[in-house]
Amino acid sequence: MSDDARERDERPWGRYIVLDEGDGFKVKRIEVHPGRRLSYQRHARRSEHWMVVAGSGRVTLDGADRALSAGDTVDVPIGTAHRMANPGDTPLVFIEIQRGDFLGESDIVRLADDFGRAE
Repeated sequence: MSDDARERDERPWGRYIVLDEGDGFKVKRIEVHPGRRLSYQRHARRSEHWMVVAGSGRVTLDGADRALSAGDTVDVPIGTAHRMANPGDTPLVFIEIQRGDFLGESDIVRLADDFGRAE
């Protein structure tokens, strides 16, 4: 996949770029701005595996928080409410590997959101 063909998106919390995708998987590089966090959300049709590659973060899984730093990994099973936050003062970068039978953005159910996007 060439750099020009990669899906990219700017979000209020940061940005992502799709690094690779195929049948049943997608790999994203996600950057979270200092002091920002993603929606608290769940997915019905995919699981996710995250690895922090730069900065530090705080993951919430079904209401339980855990601090993360570079090299730490997290598994997010299908249906688990989850969120990644950047409480630090430098960008947080993590790699997300999605696996499932549907990987589209419409599989996001936002439970809470700092930017007014919750259902």
